Amino acid sequence: MSDADPAEAAPGAKAAGAVPPPHDLRRAFPWLIATLVAVHACMAVTRVAASLWTLKQGYGEWTVGVLLSLFAMAPIVLSLWAGRQADKHGFHRPVGIGVLMAFTGAVVALLGQSLWSIAFSCLLSGGAISVAAVALQREAGLMADEPSELKRIFSWVALGPALSNALAPVAAGLLIDHISFRAAFVLALALPLIAWALAQKVPRHPPKPVSPASKARPAWDLLRDPALRNLLLVNVVLSASWDAHSFVVPVVGHAKGLSASQIGLVLGSFAVAATCVRLAIVRFADSLDELKAVRAAMLLATVMLLGYAWLPGAAGMMMGSAMLGLALGSVQPMALSLLHQVTPADRQGQALGLRMMVVNSATVAMPVGFGLLAGVTLAAAPMWLMAGLLVLAQWPASVIRKLPQE
Repeated sequence: MSDADPAEAAPGAKAAGAVPPPHDLRRAFPWLIATLVAVHACMAVTRVAASLWTLKQGYGEWTVGVLLSLFAMAPIVLSLWAGRQADKHGFHRPVGIGVLMAFTGAVVALLGQSLWSIAFSCLLSGGAISVAAVALQREAGLMADEPSELKRIFSWVALGPALSNALAPVAAGLLIDHISFRAAFVLALALPLIAWALAQKVPRHPPKPVSPASKARPAWDLLRDPALRNLLLVNVVLSASWDAHSFVVPVVGHAKGLSASQIGLVLGSFAVAATCVRLAIVRFADSLDELKAVRAAMLLATVMLLGYAWLPGAAGMMMGSAMLGLALGSVQPMALSLLHQVTPADRQGQALGLRMMVVNSATVAMPVGFGLLAGVTLAAAPMWLMAGLLVLAQWPASVIRKLPQE
C-alpha cells in the first residue's frame, strides 16, 4: 500500500512535543484493541438483545429495523464533535464519554424493559461507538512511525469489531436462552466498565496543541482538500457496496431456494474472507501500496457485483461472497492509513469524525434506497448500481495524493 519513502514518518508520528515516541505508545497497542473490542461488544450485545426482545414482544420486523437504524443515527450527529474532542483532549476523555454513554444506555435498558427505553439504549450505544472509536483510531495512528506501520496497525484495528461481532452475539444469545433478557443487558452494562479499565493501560499524554487557525476551522473545511474529499467519496461507495451485498444475499438466496442456514453460510463466507484479508495485510504491509490496493479492490468488487446474480447455487454464492469479502474487507485499513497521510496531524480527529459521519449517513440511507430499487426492478439491481458507481469512483481514487514528506 505504500510507494512512499519507508523513512517517511506518518503524520501521527510527526506530532511532536508531548506525544511519546511511537515505539513507546505501541507497547499499549494490545490494550487499545481490547478497549475497542469491549466498547464495540457492548453495542453488539445491545443490538442482538434489543432485536430479540422487540420481536418477542410482538412489535414486528419494521420496529426492529427502526431500532437498528438508531445505532447509525447517533454517529451522524456526534462524529464531528467527537473528532474535535479527540484532537483537543487526546484518547482518555473521549473514550470516557463513550463509556459513560454505553453504560447509561445499558442501565436504562436493564431497568426500563420498554420499547422506549430499549430505543434510547440503542441510540446511546451507537453514539458511544462514534465518540470512542474516533479517539481510538486517532491514538492508533500515533503508534506508527512509518506508512507501512499505519497499514499494519489499522488492520488490527479493523479486526477489533470483527472479533466482537463474532463473540458478543453468541454470548448474548446464550444468556437470553438460558437465563433471561436481563442477563444480556447486564453483560452490556459490564462491558463499558471493562473497556474503561482496559483504557487505563494506555499511557496518558497531552495532545499536541491545536493551532488557532485549526481551532477556527470547522471539519467541513477539510473537504477543500481534494485528496481527503476524493478519499471520502471512494470510502462511501465501497461501504455502500458492502451494504448492497448484505441486502441482496438474502433476497437472491431466497429466490434461488436456498435455506436459511445456506444463506447464513454465504454471509459467513464474506465475513471470514474479510477477516483473512485483514490478517494478510498485517503480514504483508511493507510490500503493499494503499492507492493501488484500493483500486484493485474496487476492480475486483466491480466484477463480482456485476456477476453475482448468476453464480450457481449456495457454493457459487459462497465463492462470490468470499471474493467480495477479500475486496471490501481490505478497504478500512487502507482508508484509515491514507486518511492519516492526507490530513494534517492536528486535524486527524476531525477527519476521522468526518469519515465516520459520511459512512454512517450512507449506512442509514442506502438500505432504504436498495429496497425501493429492488422492488421496482430486479433483486440484483442494487449490486449492479454499486458496480456502476465503483467504475465511476476509479477516477477520484486515481487522483488521491498523500501529504509531501516534511
